[in-house]
Amino acid sequence: MKLAVLYDSKTGNTAQAAAWIAEGMNEVENVEAMAFSIEDADVEFVKASRGVVIGSPSYAALMTPDLHAWLQTNGNKLKLSGKLGGAFATAQFTHGGGDLVIQSILTFEMVKGMLCYSGGASCGMPVIHLGPVAINNNVEKHNSLDIYKGYFNIYGKRFAEKARELFS
Repeated sequence: MKLAVLYDSKTGNTAQAAAWIAEGMNEVENVEAMAFSIEDADVEFVKASRGVVIGSPSYAALMTPDLHAWLQTNGNKLKLSGKLGGAFATAQFTHGGGDLVIQSILTFEMVKGMLCYSGGASCGMPVIHLGPVAINNNVEKHNSLDIYKGYFNIYGKRFAEKARELFS
């Protein structure tokens, strides 16, 4: 089963997080996951995917305007309806709106008819309700993107397991 991770990245942090999600997805048997920036997305792979996770850095506490415009332009081409959808974010500050970025992406996915994934508390610790958020260390020196790797791997694996359960 194919799964895709789509993202916009300005500094490389969101690209790294997307790679970690795909890595976690690929731990699940019979899953082929790939991550694509919106500039280099393989539309045919995304169309063939049963699930799509979308990510963005926080831009004024929402997804980036580039991601929003790209999704508006390409959303119908990607045949998103009926696919499992997920979201993730990166931000410069702990209180930089990562959760709102995720909500804006999930809202878009619901409008497109996607089934939105949340493991919530049902998967145990760590609890990832709506999607993982990583804080980079550009401003908050006590944070390091790498400390969030495990959360993104786990999210990817859980997402892939749910997609396999729904679509296999």
